[in-house]
Amino acid sequence: MDQTTHTTQDGTKVIVLTPSGRLDITTAWQFRLKLQEVVKESPHIVVNLGTVDFIDSSGLTSLVAGMRDADKANGSFRICNVHPEARLVFEVTMMDSVFEIFETEAEAIEGVPRGIARQR
Repeated sequence: MDQTTHTTQDGTKVIVLTPSGRLDITTAWQFRLKLQEVVKESPHIVVNLGTVDFIDSSGLTSLVAGMRDADKANGSFRICNVHPEARLVFEVTMMDSVFEIFETEAEAIEGVPRGIARQR
């Protein structure tokens, strides 16, 4: 899993995680641990799903947990570049209305609010 750090124009540190392959019962717990580790470094997280071609309920659960951790730390949690195969899962489960989903990584990073929890 790739991890990169970006700094927005206003100085906000954003960490981008890019998992690949499958985000399922065999890999979701590792991803969840990574999210817990990363939120301690910066509560502003972008998950780029461009190379995740399969996601199941365990994968969705790890994303929800990461979003909750970021919210608790007054951060933001965004998803971008969702692979078409995975996008269907978000739509069928209606999770596309739960997450902030962006077409590109740049769009997701650009809109990160500075030190303010996202409002619902």
